[in-house]
Amino acid sequence: MRQIEALAGYLFIAPWIIGFLIFTIGPLIASLYFSLTAWDLIGSPTFVGPANYVAMFEDRFFWQSLQVTALYSLGRVPLGIIFGLLVALLLNQEVRGIGFWRVIYYLPVVLPTVAISLLWLWIYNPEYGVLNWFLWTFFGIEGPAWLQSETLVLPSLIVMAVWTMLGRYMIIYLSGLQSIANEMYEAANIDGARSWQKFFAITLPMLTPIIFFNLVIGLIDSFKIFTQAYIMTDGGPRFSSLFYVYYLYQHAFERFNMGYASALAWVFFAIIMVFTLLIFRSSRLWVYYEGVDQERS
Repeated sequence: MRQIEALAGYLFIAPWIIGFLIFTIGPLIASLYFSLTAWDLIGSPTFVGPANYVAMFEDRFFWQSLQVTALYSLGRVPLGIIFGLLVALLLNQEVRGIGFWRVIYYLPVVLPTVAISLLWLWIYNPEYGVLNWFLWTFFGIEGPAWLQSETLVLPSLIVMAVWTMLGRYMIIYLSGLQSIANEMYEAANIDGARSWQKFFAITLPMLTPIIFFNLVIGLIDSFKIFTQAYIMTDGGPRFSSLFYVYYLYQHAFERFNMGYASALAWVFFAIIMVFTLLIFRSSRLWVYYEGVDQERS
């Protein structure tokens, strides 16, 4: 019976295992091989060893794409975490119609990225965009060309990204807020604690696992930005929005330099892995797990 049950289990998970080997492990190994070759997607790959990696570190656009992606992540991730928490605190109140507002804030998360990009492309339009119209109508200020400015293009995309991802952060924070025991707040009220004291002594420490999760997912997600650059800016102006994944795409599917693109992908994987491991190692210092920390104490 045990052998039959084990065989049945393997048969049930076989489709997933086969799909994982064919569509994940297979391409992963293939890309590692292609990163050591020169291949134009038409002829046969030519083995060149680590030449692609050496050329990468001499490529100024590689460093430019890294810098742009890092600056974007430094703006998007902290702002998303902070504003997501603030919105979650507001939407955690027991008031009439709170479910409607939760749906409204979460709605951008389920919208297609292409549709959101086109929407914000209209908002930022310097001639007939709603943002410049608002500035001129109510403040008499002539708005700039947001996406055509080297200085403003990244902040503009960061604002758009925070608006888009706010609902995702909010819904996760809400689940954390509603799992905090009311007895803690009742005990704090008896001790005469004020609202800000309860927030920093109870709410924030109990939410550190949620913050940790949002930090890891937000960092990985911000590094993978592609659609906005592809649709809205084309990497400009003057490469000020040349994100890493968009630069990788250009080499792979516009210049048909798949070997170099594969090398870029593996360096990208290594960068994300290093930052993720650093966050995990640092979590021991600031993330509070109730059950684990109580056992340690």
